[in-house]
Amino acid sequence: MGPWVKSLMQATFGGSVNIEEFGDSGDGVACFEEAVVTRHNEGGMGLTVIGLTMLMRTGARSFRNESAVVGIFQRECGKIEGCRLTVAYSDNLTFCQQVKLMSLTDILVSPHGAQLTNTFLMDKNSSVMEFFPKGWLKLAGVGQYVYHWIASWSGMKHEGAWRDPNGDDCPYPEDDHRCMPIYKNGRIGYNDTFFEEWARNVLMKVKTRKMEEALNKNTALVLSGCACS
Repeated sequence: MGPWVKSLMQATFGGSVNIEEFGDSGDGVACFEEAVVTRHNEGGMGLTVIGLTMLMRTGARSFRNESAVVGIFQRECGKIEGCRLTVAYSDNLTFCQQVKLMSLTDILVSPHGAQLTNTFLMDKNSSVMEFFPKGWLKLAGVGQYVYHWIASWSGMKHEGAWRDPNGDDCPYPEDDHRCMPIYKNGRIGYNDTFFEEWARNVLMKVKTRKMEEALNKNTALVLSGCACS
């Protein structure tokens, strides 16, 4: 990582940046063969595949009832032909595995956290759905919007954020800055009805976009073909 990029990342995330290395590669060339993947649904008018990835956390800012949240998105994904759901944990993936997973992701569902930095590995026009524990909106400051900004800068669509209205109690007024240490690492609940509607809307938007892109691509291929002699 170049010095200026490292400085930018440290300033953005408020701490040191950990770089995953390539083991015994030494000073030689590191092969990215496993990280280079073929994007699905390129060319042709076949099935429109939608990659829905749930990038989960353990501990702080994880879902209190993970299986229930996964179940909601699994049901909505199952209603869309071509939707493929993947549930993963970034701390269990190598760098190459993260690159491959993100390259196949059209919709990223994830709690607020460092794992969302991986959005820069996603394709342009991909979508991000973000989740926060109680208390962040009032007390976390502008830093809570960093992944919204990253998505926008990268040409992706941040589809909004769900903020849990429930969580750990604070002995002070909820807008008191002394509550933030309590809320910072809180866990996230779920709203069945809201999550279903949100997932359904985002899935339909992505499906429509991908179908239009495939149609436009095939139209361009036809128009660029050789003229009849």
